Amino acid sequence: MSNVLNQGGATDGPSHETLLEIYRRAALIRRCGARFLAVIMSGRIAAPYYSPRGQEILAAAMAVNLRPEDYAVTIYRGLHDHLAKGVPLKELWAEYAGKASGACKGKGGPMHITHPASGVVVTTGIVGSGIPIANGLALASQIRGDGRVTMTSFGDGATNIGAFHEALNLASLWKLPVIFLCQNNLYSEHTSFANGTACADIATRGVSYNMHSVAVNGNDPVAMWRAARDAVARARSGAGPTLIEAKTFRFEGHVLGDTGHYIPKEEYAAALARDPVPLLRARLIEDGIADEAAIAAMEQKIDADITEAQDFALAEPYPGLDELGRDVFAEEITP
Repeated sequence: MSNVLNQGGATDGPSHETLLEIYRRAALIRRCGARFLAVIMSGRIAAPYYSPRGQEILAAAMAVNLRPEDYAVTIYRGLHDHLAKGVPLKELWAEYAGKASGACKGKGGPMHITHPASGVVVTTGIVGSGIPIANGLALASQIRGDGRVTMTSFGDGATNIGAFHEALNLASLWKLPVIFLCQNNLYSEHTSFANGTACADIATRGVSYNMHSVAVNGNDPVAMWRAARDAVARARSGAGPTLIEAKTFRFEGHVLGDTGHYIPKEEYAAALARDPVPLLRARLIEDGIADEAAIAAMEQKIDADITEAQDFALAEPYPGLDELGRDVFAEEITP
């Protein structure tokens, strides 16, 4: 019997306040991403950039179900996960800019954001490498009994490497409190999902490891919220891991400068017409959850916060030469 579920039939959903918070986080991600791109293209910051545009809703709907102390492990396309989980804007911007006041003292950059206070403990630049790391964090929580849940996100391409399968097998065997969130944006670098993966749904791969697995429209805030809520509840109660395949779309190229020419124009246009961020905004107004003035005020506040963080980061100093060996080699501690 398959344990793959297709979410969408349930009638329960998030409260109006939660839906509004999902939009706030998604809007923050969308607007911050656009600002990062503009500042990098202007030459004021020299940094790699992997846009999560199109994947904002799934990150926000996942994060609202997590506690600040819960762990998050993400990848180089992780801006949406960072902001959704609560990494402060100033520390995030300063790290992008390579400044000493950044989340990693300016020595990690966008591909290695770490901020333990918000639960973001690993951002990795190696495809799929965060998946077994998440198992280690979940095992530590299980041993300590601290009630934490670990969420690790990755793209569809990462499910074709050995670490994905090894980690799922072990997590299921030990019933670890971990959520494997596959953000299936249909393109692994420049290769379409159909040309690189034999199965039709990533979620079916959890079946062979006896793992609760869910295929969900990651751009639907309600369906994604339900899937995340249930996975968090399972993990926190000791019922074991969940594999969530959140189907979404990547509106920008794989990396800065990639035009995405390999994506059929019709496919791109159809996805853009279903852009989940403006759709949720319209839904909030149509359902009477918030009016235009309230949402506009929220967005203005977001823009102001981003500007403040940007100005802070650009004005901050770079790390000094004394940082070259710090956090690299063990340091002798004088009693």
